[in-house]
Amino acid sequence: MAFLADSLSRVQPSQTIAVAEKARELKAAGRDVIGLGAGEPDLDTPDNIKEAAIDAIRRGETKYPPVPGIPQLRAAIADKFKRENGLTYTPAQTIVGTGAKQILYNALAATLNPGDEVLIPAPYWVSYPDMVLLNGGEPRFVEASLADKFKLRPEALDAAITPKTKWLIFNSPSNPSGAAYTEAELKGLAEVLLKHPQVWILADDMYEHLLYTDEPFATLAQVEPALWARTVTLNGVSKAYAMTGWRIGYAGGPDEIIKAMTKIQSQQTSGACTIAQWAAVEALNGPQDFVESSRQIFQKRRDLVVSMLNQSSMLTCPEPEGAFYVYPSCAKAIGRQAPSGKTIETDQDFVTELLDAEGVAVVHGSAFGLGPNFRISYATSTEALEEACSRIQRFCNNLG
Repeated sequence: MAFLADSLSRVQPSQTIAVAEKARELKAAGRDVIGLGAGEPDLDTPDNIKEAAIDAIRRGETKYPPVPGIPQLRAAIADKFKRENGLTYTPAQTIVGTGAKQILYNALAATLNPGDEVLIPAPYWVSYPDMVLLNGGEPRFVEASLADKFKLRPEALDAAITPKTKWLIFNSPSNPSGAAYTEAELKGLAEVLLKHPQVWILADDMYEHLLYTDEPFATLAQVEPALWARTVTLNGVSKAYAMTGWRIGYAGGPDEIIKAMTKIQSQQTSGACTIAQWAAVEALNGPQDFVESSRQIFQKRRDLVVSMLNQSSMLTCPEPEGAFYVYPSCAKAIGRQAPSGKTIETDQDFVTELLDAEGVAVVHGSAFGLGPNFRISYATSTEALEEACSRIQRFCNNLG
């Protein structure tokens, strides 16, 4: 329509949300569908966090909050960064948003000018490029291939940086691949970034606590303190505490960028839900046993899914080091004939035919910038995962 903004023509709806909606529609129509598209833990929010929200309601904590977050939560965020990441922020150097997506969007909105480039390692979370485009920037992709375990190599980063590069968006553990960087690997990237002082870093640490290696989690500004002054370190409570619907994300960063992001948010949504913020205070300050118990659950599910998918000769499924996704290659299925008679030419064809034939909803890898792959979220019950993987095996066995 003529009155819509031109910028809308540059972006696409979220593919992961589209897959989840398609699965819901098929279920509502009576189909037996197992949805493995959404990155949402099936676990419930811990009771102590729920009680903190209820207590906040009873205390009357139901008024407009300060735009960047209630003081108690900003203090808890600063304490968390110091305690768990060795990063020093004052409460005033933190910000709370309605989910981590808003934090990312506001950082880009506050800084991008037309022509500014944002480096995004591929595969990437589907929303990164479109948020860059909506804010007038130009996404530039750097491939992190299966051969490199889906990790960005320093030489590839160095080659991709230009005088127009303003940001690097960096996610570890990664959605969609589950790749998690070691401290040594981060130091290699940091050495490159130190040579290019115009490049800021958006460190998306959302899956920090879902790590399955012997090495502790590390983030870029922690590994190289000289990058602190140009890094926004992003996190949230959705994955670690099963609080997706509470919509609380947060970040720490230098004063200038936090103030700019607050200015954007003041004219956008104002402060995040007060009740959810009080729940997040309890999440960060309260008992942390849920974090470890859920991590162990997801690790067992990862092992199950990787084992079952690799039993198919059509698939190659590397073992991810973190998050709750696997990102198998379906390259061997390209050119094969699906049970419907259609020839599978792309990873999107693969997932479409899988959904039609077996009722398993996954997301095609090209949506994440690297194929032929597909993403499975194993943030669902073990029983559902076993059944879904059995159906995927059967689908692959039936390819002509």
